[in-house]
Amino acid sequence: MIKEIQAKVLLSHAKQPDPWFGIKYGMNLYRGCQHQCIYCDSRSECYQIENFNDEVLVKANAIDLLRKELASKRVKGTVGTGSMNDPYMPLEGRLNLTGRALAVIAEFHFPVHVMTKSDLVLRDLDTLCQINRVYAAVSFTITTADDELGQMLEPGAPLVSERFRALKTLAEHGIHTGVTMMPILPFIEDDEENIGRIVEQAHAHGAAYIIPWFGMSLRDRQRAYYYDKLDDLFPGLRQKYERTFGDQYHCAAPNADRLARVFNELCDRRGIATRMKWYEPITATQIKLF
Repeated sequence: MIKEIQAKVLLSHAKQPDPWFGIKYGMNLYRGCQHQCIYCDSRSECYQIENFNDEVLVKANAIDLLRKELASKRVKGTVGTGSMNDPYMPLEGRLNLTGRALAVIAEFHFPVHVMTKSDLVLRDLDTLCQINRVYAAVSFTITTADDELGQMLEPGAPLVSERFRALKTLAEHGIHTGVTMMPILPFIEDDEENIGRIVEQAHAHGAAYIIPWFGMSLRDRQRAYYYDKLDDLFPGLRQKYERTFGDQYHCAAPNADRLARVFNELCDRRGIATRMKWYEPITATQIKLF
């Protein structure tokens, strides 16, 4: 079900850019997500998104709010989108809300970081190239190199292979692009072969960086939904999770340390960074007179 709502505020604000993605202003144009990834943390009760699995709320006044809020910002910083939902879910293909928001960001000369699981981002390639005169980054969430497994875990999202091809196109156009390799689901994706295939495919398609997390989060409503899906897709695995993690929120893969070593060695070999390049504002320096 799709519903329109009127938002009071669009951009969240951080005193300093976050340490993973360099985002200063968070922008969510939708509430809820059609990609229906079985592990999504946004189902957690703390985010107060009711009917996450059945309903997407569209912020109908988002573009007007964005224009007003960017005009009032005294500090230029990266606008990030994709943290609570995918800005390129199927609905975006019809509404073009993200595309219109990017056009406003380009107009105000703000930098942007888009996080997505969709090759639909290529529709806005020209706008991203315009933004990239300041700074534009696109990160593709990829947690498995296998299309079949990806469809099981992320049933509403485009194929992993399609994301890699979109990444290559963006890289060829000079966009700072790479992979957010998170979460790596314990007992499903946490093997060296999977990590190696992701790194090799990322390298082959021009990724500048891969940001990993060898584990996942689990809490309240998110845990209940995830465990129900494990019962359907991987019978017996739920009990292994319960024995291993109990009620923990941060659930590191048992072999996380080993995976991190393998991952870092592979990235070093392929020349892939494990941190992304952030936007840094240009500061004027006073010329010294002698």
